[in-house]
Amino acid sequence: MRAAVFYQHGGRDVLQIADLPVPEPGRGQVRLRMKAAALNRLDLWVREGWKGLNLPMPHVTCADGAGIVDAVGEGVSHVAAGDRVGINPTVIDPDCIQLHGSEDACLDVAIMGEHAPGVAAEYVVVPARNVIRLPDHISFAESAAAGLVYITAWHSLIRRGGLQPGESVLIVGAGGGVNTASIQIARLAGCKVYVVGSSAEKCAQAQALGADVTIDRSAVESWSKEMFRLTNKQGVDVVVDNVGQATLFDSIRSVRRGGRILIVGNTSGPLFNLDIRYLFSKQISLIGSTMGQTRDFQQVMGLVFEGRLKPAISAVLPLSDISEGHRLLEAGSVFGKVVLEI
Repeated sequence: MRAAVFYQHGGRDVLQIADLPVPEPGRGQVRLRMKAAALNRLDLWVREGWKGLNLPMPHVTCADGAGIVDAVGEGVSHVAAGDRVGINPTVIDPDCIQLHGSEDACLDVAIMGEHAPGVAAEYVVVPARNVIRLPDHISFAESAAAGLVYITAWHSLIRRGGLQPGESVLIVGAGGGVNTASIQIARLAGCKVYVVGSSAEKCAQAQALGADVTIDRSAVESWSKEMFRLTNKQGVDVVVDNVGQATLFDSIRSVRRGGRILIVGNTSGPLFNLDIRYLFSKQISLIGSTMGQTRDFQQVMGLVFEGRLKPAISAVLPLSDISEGHRLLEAGSVFGKVVLEI
């Protein structure tokens, strides 16, 4: 079978289409004939590698995907061959779930395409508990585009952030997958949505997606000062920041007294010098969040199925163009997701 892989860490040139054996499902697993996979910035970091990341090679890339059940392992009854399904990319040790009775206490979590094999292949084997049946009106591309970013945004805003109707939310960045998901979820929750975008074009796209107010950071001296002005020197209730080092200080300046900052990534770098006087003087809560539990995945995908949330897809490419997909993400030129057709 064909699969998008790399045999060593590095630049885009390490990506290749390889011929790998078709995997066989074990107990509690299903084999999928994949139809679509979607890229995340996580794929870039895994490809480049970091200290302590030791992956079996070749490594199949991509966390998100959707396909058709091709075979089922022993003990699987809730799906059957021929079912159209989407994939929850969060892999939790089933022994831990059985031991504790829930996912809450299970900290040993892997993400497909990161510490577990990815889904950019013609056939993949995944835990049966990680698939969800797709309604006929939902395309494979839409399901793949929703997975990781929607579960991440839902878990951070609703579960960790406790977002309430009538609150104000600032999303730092317009075009990334988590940001496009956050815009829609915050709007659906009944909040006023502010977005900081890198260009007038991306700000317009954010508004079309549901943002109430946008700030083109290329047109202002300081977007946090602009936020201060727009909110009558009050700030917003919640800031969603997945940029990290380059933006966290401005996020702190943009949040109101007693507000929350949701940290869901670090695309600009993980290290930040923090003046803690801002935290206690403004009584700010810094809340970290990543991925989510099965209930989060099922709940947010249900909203996608109902049409209340719609994944933003910027480009659709064939599997063989995996390197071009990485280039588009690196260039920051996309609004929403890059999807690979398989």
